[in-house]
Amino acid sequence: MNELQTHISDYLNYCRAQKRLDEKTLKAYRIDLRQFTEHFPDVTVSELTSSDLENHISTLHRRYKPKTVKRKIASAKAFFHYLEYREIIDMNPFNKIQIRFREPALLPKTIPLYTVEAFLSVIYQQQQNAPTAYQRRNALRDAAAIELLFATGMRISELCSLKECDVDLYDATVLIYGKGRKERRIQIGSEDVVRILTTYKKDFREEIQLCQHFFANQSGKAFSDQAVRRMICKYSSLASIEMHITPHMFRHTFATCLLEADVDIRFIQEMLGHSSINVTEIYTHVAVGKQRDILRTKHPRMGLRV
Repeated sequence: MNELQTHISDYLNYCRAQKRLDEKTLKAYRIDLRQFTEHFPDVTVSELTSSDLENHISTLHRRYKPKTVKRKIASAKAFFHYLEYREIIDMNPFNKIQIRFREPALLPKTIPLYTVEAFLSVIYQQQQNAPTAYQRRNALRDAAAIELLFATGMRISELCSLKECDVDLYDATVLIYGKGRKERRIQIGSEDVVRILTTYKKDFREEIQLCQHFFANQSGKAFSDQAVRRMICKYSSLASIEMHITPHMFRHTFATCLLEADVDIRFIQEMLGHSSINVTEIYTHVAVGKQRDILRTKHPRMGLRV
């Protein structure tokens, strides 16, 4: 382990113990900083200059998309801020660099409601017609997970980290721990969703208690991100859905549907757990149904007699 790698290891320990960052963030830092050391295999931190960092950033732009580059630069900047704070370096080379680049504005991908309906219908059909108890129980859990994902707009990481005590089916609420361990409580508005969650919780009581997570597999282990993704691919295929559906698309669809139903964007921001309303505002660009209604009824051309 060279000097740079040693400092990175100390920094990651600091992030875990002092900053209390979650494992997902630590994993991203670890990957980004490992790639950073690969670019500078035989250099000490005190030798790194602004020119070296600019060269590294240019390499990142050639390899990755702007959003990924932005994250990797942020990881390196946070590391150098730590080195400066610990007085390991006298001058932070990032201080002399101006980093400005535009990210392409990618609109969130949503799922048409008829596709959501077809997707859920296939899961319930699998639950009712499963040839074995094992397959029936899996379909029951899958239905509960997708219903909650769509009913609350939560992230997949938030869904998989739910504890039994976070889901109150009596009051029909879910306590969600978002980014930075920020708490938000979401009401489950559908009785059908509460019903399937109640049935699932009864059926999987032993597995839930074994792993201390609300969503579990039949081995008594927590339901993972990868398992949810595989499950979505499976039912998409069974329903003959051609579009590639990801867990986050249920979140995008949740937000867009609420916006089209005239829900105040500040309420949507709160339900999604966004720290800034600027993040939530991207959904104003994808509320196609609402836009169509406005232009059909409010546009002055409708009143012209030609």
